[in-house]
Amino acid sequence: MLSVFQNIRLLDIIDILLVAAVVYKTMQFIKGTRAVSLIKGVAIIFAASIFSKFLGFKTVNWLIQQLVTLFLVALPIVFYPELRKTLERLGRGNFFQKDERFNLFERGQSQKAVGEIVKAAEKFSEQGIGALMVLKQDSGLMEYVETGTLIDAIVNAAMLETIFFPNSALHDGAVIIEGDRIIAAGCLLPLSDNLDLSRELGTRHRAAVGLSEISDALIVVVSEETGSISLAEDGKLQRYLTPKQLQERLLSNRKPIERFWPFGREGKKHED
Repeated sequence: MLSVFQNIRLLDIIDILLVAAVVYKTMQFIKGTRAVSLIKGVAIIFAASIFSKFLGFKTVNWLIQQLVTLFLVALPIVFYPELRKTLERLGRGNFFQKDERFNLFERGQSQKAVGEIVKAAEKFSEQGIGALMVLKQDSGLMEYVETGTLIDAIVNAAMLETIFFPNSALHDGAVIIEGDRIIAAGCLLPLSDNLDLSRELGTRHRAAVGLSEISDALIVVVSEETGSISLAEDGKLQRYLTPKQLQERLLSNRKPIERFWPFGREGKKHED
């Protein structure tokens, strides 16, 4: 046993620590982005490959190997935004600096937060004020948060009304809400390319549908022209909702609010 430890060089220990540090910081950097879900998918395929090889499923293993080859080609394209930001951060020399985004996160909305969102949507509808409010679920939205202005404030109708007040600096973009906090405002969302959407729908509605197509977020839209309230979910747009219907849908789809550590170490759930 002692001979094993004697054969370990100091450089080997440093080598292992450096690799561990880079892997850890990379995991932190992609936390909150869509890359996390993709990496989980790759991990499942990798595990299935080992399992099928162990059981002797030659055809299944061959098929998985072809998928792995395809993913190796596609991953740089899919991860292009994350790779670019990582390289830019490395070039600025702050790759290993502490990132405050990854301390303790909160997800799910309490009944009070949902009530404040519905209250704001009702007022926007009555006054003909356009609004776009994103309720984050499990999918990472950090790449869209970074396009706006960080707010980090408790969700309340008054704050939302201030953000979407006509001619204010942030009223044209989307508000992203995580847990019971407004994370950012003035955020840019991807537009849907769905040709089946009504031609009368404007940019806000297309942005709401676009984000719902690539994430599990719930997006509340209030039309500036008609005052109608809509909810985008799973690539579909539910239009002309009453405030009561909106509240029922948000409450039925919400996740219990909970605080959790990055990479799956979940904490206690909060009471509403």
